[in-house]
Amino acid sequence: MVTARAAATFAPDGRSAAAARGFIREALLGWGLPEVVDDAVVLVSELVTNAVVHAGTAAEVCCLREEETIRIEVTDHHPERGLPSLGDGPVTASDRYADPDGEGGRGLLMCSALAERWGVEYAAGRKTVWFRLQLPAHVLGTRYAVPATPGSDLPSGPGPVHVAVVQLDEDGRVLAWNPDAEALFQHPAATVLGRPWADLAVWPQSPARGLGLTDTLRMARWEGGYGIRRQDGQEVEVYGVQVRLRDTEGVPSTLCLLVLEPDRAVLRSPARTLPGERPDPAGPRLDLLAGPVATDDLDTLLQRTVERARDLLDGDAAYLLLTTDDEAEFEVRAATGLTAGHRRHARFPVETGNRYDSARLPSVHEDLAARPTGMPLLSDSGMRSLVTVPLKVEGRLIGSLGIAATGPGRYDNEDALRLQFAADRVALAVESTRLTELEQLRRGSLSFLVEASDLLAGTLEHEQTLALMAQMAVPTLASWCAVYTTADHTSSARLAFVLHEDEDRIDPLRDLLDKTPAPEAGPTHGVRFWTAPVETAEAGGLTDGPGLAGLLGETVVLALTARNRVIGLLVLGVAAGVRFRQEILELAEDLSRRAALALDNSRLYSERTATSQALQRSLLPPDLPEIPGVEVDVYYQAAGEGNEVGGDFYDLFTIREGTYGFAIGDVCGTGPEAASVTGLARHSLRLLAREGLDAPQVLRRLNAAILDEGSRSRFLTLLYGELTPRPDGSTELSLVCAGHPLPLRLRTDGQVDRAATPQPLLGVMDDLDLTAEHLVLAPGEVLLCVTDGVTERREGRRMLGDDGLAEVLTGCTGLTAGAVAARVQRAVERFAPEPPSDDMAILTLRVPTQRRA
Repeated sequence: MVTARAAATFAPDGRSAAAARGFIREALLGWGLPEVVDDAVVLVSELVTNAVVHAGTAAEVCCLREEETIRIEVTDHHPERGLPSLGDGPVTASDRYADPDGEGGRGLLMCSALAERWGVEYAAGRKTVWFRLQLPAHVLGTRYAVPATPGSDLPSGPGPVHVAVVQLDEDGRVLAWNPDAEALFQHPAATVLGRPWADLAVWPQSPARGLGLTDTLRMARWEGGYGIRRQDGQEVEVYGVQVRLRDTEGVPSTLCLLVLEPDRAVLRSPARTLPGERPDPAGPRLDLLAGPVATDDLDTLLQRTVERARDLLDGDAAYLLLTTDDEAEFEVRAATGLTAGHRRHARFPVETGNRYDSARLPSVHEDLAARPTGMPLLSDSGMRSLVTVPLKVEGRLIGSLGIAATGPGRYDNEDALRLQFAADRVALAVESTRLTELEQLRRGSLSFLVEASDLLAGTLEHEQTLALMAQMAVPTLASWCAVYTTADHTSSARLAFVLHEDEDRIDPLRDLLDKTPAPEAGPTHGVRFWTAPVETAEAGGLTDGPGLAGLLGETVVLALTARNRVIGLLVLGVAAGVRFRQEILELAEDLSRRAALALDNSRLYSERTATSQALQRSLLPPDLPEIPGVEVDVYYQAAGEGNEVGGDFYDLFTIREGTYGFAIGDVCGTGPEAASVTGLARHSLRLLAREGLDAPQVLRRLNAAILDEGSRSRFLTLLYGELTPRPDGSTELSLVCAGHPLPLRLRTDGQVDRAATPQPLLGVMDDLDLTAEHLVLAPGEVLLCVTDGVTERREGRRMLGDDGLAEVLTGCTGLTAGAVAARVQRAVERFAPEPPSDDMAILTLRVPTQRRA
């Protein structure tokens, strides 16, 4: 007769054997059968390995409790596997297994050796190996007993202890809810019956990282802590025992007994002693993993471990060290009861050279005053007694746990054995959580570097790049950051930017760094430690000054290297007593490489921009001459990003007394080639006009000069004219419009007409037939000259054009020359929502109605 049943299915991967061992162990211990656990675990492990590794299929494990035996079945989906030869005669390697792999029958041989009975059953597409283990005779009497406990150690609460009883169906929905459950969780039974248990239970693990709630509810027995949501949304921690049941009709359900976490002693099972095992002479074994701890929170796990270890051994201080990646050093990851000077992340060598202080073995120090330990962490701490044990996983040292007391002779070998047993249990949890933390750190580092690369690539402005470098480093990598730049390899570094996570400390930090000699450039790669700021502060008595108290801890310098030369230095610092972690320094190196490239690009861009702007300024007149009787105003805007020289230009200059030349032109293209033609045109116009040539002659000579440039030449559209103010207040003009947008004349009555006719552009043909056109501007009239960046302003398929410009100019009657230029510029800007994509030049000439004195 079957009295209990537990079953589970395991995927075909290498972790399934371990999971199956845990499943069988939990099921049998839950049924109170520790006597058969070892044999069952060994057999199930081998059979599941055969199924998932050698046969390559999923394995179904079913555990049945019968009246006098335990029957365990392992089913796979690879029935053609051969059976071993199990005759009476000797079994040789050649006939032991029917399968040529030589692995298929090992589990069956073990069944024959350990099980009372076993067998193999075949079905379509399935093979089941089963075995039975005999249960020992049941002895009536006390199952568990613990020594008497002092009253102060007993659990206490504000009122009566409530034991909530909740029954769940096969799908995890609430079937029963007793009055104590209503009192504890404030949910009336009517509101929870039929609801999924997952709506109320706050489970500490996700299925990807541990045993999920659904899997736990299907176990034969489970015990541990988790959370429950009350009706008001508040979460309360509970301790529970879950038992799998089956009713008379064979329908399974789960019974949950729950108490509040402080009352867990009501349900918690004492440690079992297996038959033949002697009781622990040192007393009850220590448990450092009491209570739920998030599996991905290493700092919380370590801190709770040291605090619980200190309390269980009645110590005054405790610490936990973890090894670095190369296992050469210990790093302080958690401590309690030590002074503020014993900071986290301090490092010490693993090997001290003294076998009495070996971190690889448990050790007891009866009096540190008589023989100090090699552990510098306890120097000047006032501790006299110390017991330390190693944390090992699969024989590899991963850390060390130490408990210390102020009195001598507090600990003995029995205490060390108890602490070692507890450390062995906690080591695997620590290593698993540390690996999870390292993976999260690796992913976080990749995300950080991707974000940093995107931000640095998004700007080419030098000062903004410096600020971004510091803002990315603080506070992610360090408490403060300083960036130094170098002009060349012979000059010393210059402090360019300082940032601290506390804004009130930025100015004191900058003052201190200004007084500190800049770090040397040093090697182009790697991290260097820098002590000069601390030395400067100590020499000047500034360590306790305003804003500097506790500011300076460990400081490192990283070279910013681009194109095989150091272009700057990145300095990172932490608060006093804090040390950099190795993974932070490695991340800082990666950041420095990306930052160096961005800084070099921004420097080159700034230099190019400055050069282009200087060249652009050289192609435009520095000042506009004052012309008696004529108002002149110019608006110029280059459409490039600041590092491209525009192709538009203008000029206004004196030819001879009383006569002035003006020009507005547009060279094809942008950049250095266009700039060379622009410079040639502007300076040639001045030179030729002052030689006494008229406007057509000036443009023909300029056309010849452009063509002489050969492949470097560019065609040029140009409006050139000469103006002479007359005594009657009018102004006489002589114009040639060589392929350029035609100038517009605004009369005093608001009428707008073209002031010239189109003629061939320059830089294309050798012989040009150009003719000067003459007109007189009366007082109040305006001549508007623009480049094609104005007339060809577009929004989709719509263009401003000559007609649109004339319409804008019509509304400018009575305005000054500057007001006309401003109104035209605003009209161009507002014509389309996008910024202008072409250079734009506007030259306005106006004859005032009254002559200025």
